[in-house]
Amino acid sequence: MATLGDICVSAVINIITAFGFLLAFALLRIQPINDRVYFSKWYMIGARGSPTRSGNLVAKFVNLNLKTYLTFLNWMPQTLQMKEPEIIQHAGLDSAAFLRIYILGLRIFGPTAIVAFLVLIPVNVSGGMLFFLSKDLVISDIDKLSISNVQPKSPKFFAHIFMMYLFTFWACYMLYKEYDMVASMRLNFLASKSRRAEQFTVLVRNVPRVPDQSVSNTVSCFFKKNHSTHYLCHQTVYNANKYARAVRKRQKLQNKLVYIQHKFERQPNKRPTRKTGLLGLWGEKVDSIEYYQQKIKELDEKLTMEHEKALKDPKRIMPAAFVSLNSRWGAAVCAQTQQSKNPILWLTEWAPEPRDVYWKSLPFVSLSIRKLVMSLALFALVFFYIIPIAFVQSLANLEGLEKVVPFLRPIIEWSFIKSFLQGFLPGLALKIFLWLLPGILMTMSKLEGHVAFSVLERSTAAKYYFFMLVNVFLGSIVTGTAIQQLHSFLHQSPTEIPRTIGVSIPMKATFFITYIMIDGWAGMAGEILRLKPLILFHLKNMVLVKTKRDRLKAMKPKGIDFPEAIPSLQLYFLMGAVYAVVTPILLPFILVFFAFAYFVYRHQVINVYNQRYESAAAFWPHVHHRIIASLLIAQLLLLGLLSTKKAISYTPLLVVLPILTLTFHKFCKSRFEPAFRKYPLEEAVEKDTQDDVSEDDTEMKSYLCEAYLHPVLRSVEEFELFELGIDNNRAPIPSKPVPVSGSHSPEQVAPKIQQHLEVVVEQHKCVYTHRNKMLALNVDVSHHN
Repeated sequence: MATLGDICVSAVINIITAFGFLLAFALLRIQPINDRVYFSKWYMIGARGSPTRSGNLVAKFVNLNLKTYLTFLNWMPQTLQMKEPEIIQHAGLDSAAFLRIYILGLRIFGPTAIVAFLVLIPVNVSGGMLFFLSKDLVISDIDKLSISNVQPKSPKFFAHIFMMYLFTFWACYMLYKEYDMVASMRLNFLASKSRRAEQFTVLVRNVPRVPDQSVSNTVSCFFKKNHSTHYLCHQTVYNANKYARAVRKRQKLQNKLVYIQHKFERQPNKRPTRKTGLLGLWGEKVDSIEYYQQKIKELDEKLTMEHEKALKDPKRIMPAAFVSLNSRWGAAVCAQTQQSKNPILWLTEWAPEPRDVYWKSLPFVSLSIRKLVMSLALFALVFFYIIPIAFVQSLANLEGLEKVVPFLRPIIEWSFIKSFLQGFLPGLALKIFLWLLPGILMTMSKLEGHVAFSVLERSTAAKYYFFMLVNVFLGSIVTGTAIQQLHSFLHQSPTEIPRTIGVSIPMKATFFITYIMIDGWAGMAGEILRLKPLILFHLKNMVLVKTKRDRLKAMKPKGIDFPEAIPSLQLYFLMGAVYAVVTPILLPFILVFFAFAYFVYRHQVINVYNQRYESAAAFWPHVHHRIIASLLIAQLLLLGLLSTKKAISYTPLLVVLPILTLTFHKFCKSRFEPAFRKYPLEEAVEKDTQDDVSEDDTEMKSYLCEAYLHPVLRSVEEFELFELGIDNNRAPIPSKPVPVSGSHSPEQVAPKIQQHLEVVVEQHKCVYTHRNKMLALNVDVSHHN
């Protein structure tokens, strides 16, 4: 078990690592060569251009302005300057709501830590229980600060019961205020948005097959009959995934051709050649330009056939459609009511915004059998990971292993190695074992057939949280206790085992402290450094970047990793809730994490992350539910600990607390959750009335009919922008006539792709000029001058 010295060694290692990362970030961010990595958000919205390049070759890569090195830490106050309304305008409500989770953690655990240190620490220290058990159990000085040190049947347990009540009431009060605030922010955000496709559109699934009638005609007849005054148009869903793969192949060939042509223009005396074999390594030598032109011509013929097949083949037409209505009120009624007497047909739900649609999950069906299979696979994965979790716990409890396996003792006799193994390595090993998990869980969610990226990420987050709860938290406690107290288990009577477990569980706080320092301190510093994206960007620039399209792909920033970030964050709420009363010494480490992580993610949201979609904080009910679950787990754990402490006569005082917590949860669910699941008809009528006065409906129908067509079927150019993560400002419904791109063939638009990509940033400057003020306030551009 990690001792106080081991914790200090781990703290020193992690603080030095975090400081090194922050110092490296502060220096790397002001170098011109790294500008696209650390300010990628501003590049994507067109509010920032490449640093001015002077004639000096060194200045193209290194910042030679010495003044900026004197103020290289000014990014810290700049990160806090942007107000929340500006963050919502700049990055969206999802990002702003995500940042509020960290503020919520500070508000809950800050006052709790103060009270716990004033009340519980003196009570626990004066208990003296572990002095009599030191010969039987593996203990450390930190354990004397926990509930384990209190004597059985002691009246001091009233202090812990009182603290649990106080913590629960305070946490529920803060949760209520935050839920109310986020729900209001969501409603205001939706009310402030101009007309958008998703406000007028519903997704219809399980369209019945009618003999001698197409899916399109079936949908049209049904909605003209049942929504005659509000039905506007619809877009049948086509399975264009095969066509999209062929278009991607053509894009790669076109990109190679553009590069070779540019190379030939620079060296007209040397005609480029290549071999026709695999990767151009062998075979007949041919002219490269003619070779790629011929390949593109052959592929264009196949694309034309595949395009026709995607639109006309009955097997490619899915029993689903995006139906648009002429008012928000009509869409709200359609999305929130049962359409047919057969409840499994004509299923309607709000359509996600066009950017949020996950086209690869066609035919938009979440089959029950798929969910069942994925649930079974998740349980198998959880139990499989018990093995590496047990291995990690064996590293954290070397003394327990020494008593069972004495030959290990000489290996770890050196105090520094022992401190490193127990204070740093377990948390690092656990972090490594969890590295591949989000990708596996995302694949499982995709196999379930969800309709939108936001739903995919929430499903993955739910799986990841379940895994973290079972394996990282409960698994670490159970396996760690078994390994740590193995000698005691083998040499005591069975009636004493519950007492040993009750004493040992609070002692696992030392392992979680090391994990917090690895993941929450050094890990957060690594997040802002972005070492992996930095290295990959420069490697791509050296090896892969040959055209403007390649550069955009290399720079393409990700958004907040909700499937991993939110469950990991909820694990900290779980650890804080459980150990706030059991072992309060853990709370300061959690508070440091919340404060530091809020600071880091605020910087990343402003300068780096580019969200793929906007769900208007639809994930918040899940955050609330899991924090409530953390409170219940903490209450039940304390109830069990009091039973092992022979204080069962006190437990009736605690039994009522879970009931009160569940009642509070039910109240919040009925009070606030409808704002995240439904759209008020009153609000819909009000917005429709405003539109009748201020908006022009000239292009509304033509726009809505095309908004939910697969991007590759609209045009190759549109699909190119979609693949690069560029919104192209398609989401708002235009209020005046605009040209419609249509479903052009690849050969018609291919010559325009490269030209469009070269000017797309300039186009975005016109759209986002209102953000220049934020750029001036929040981004250091002094090295551009």
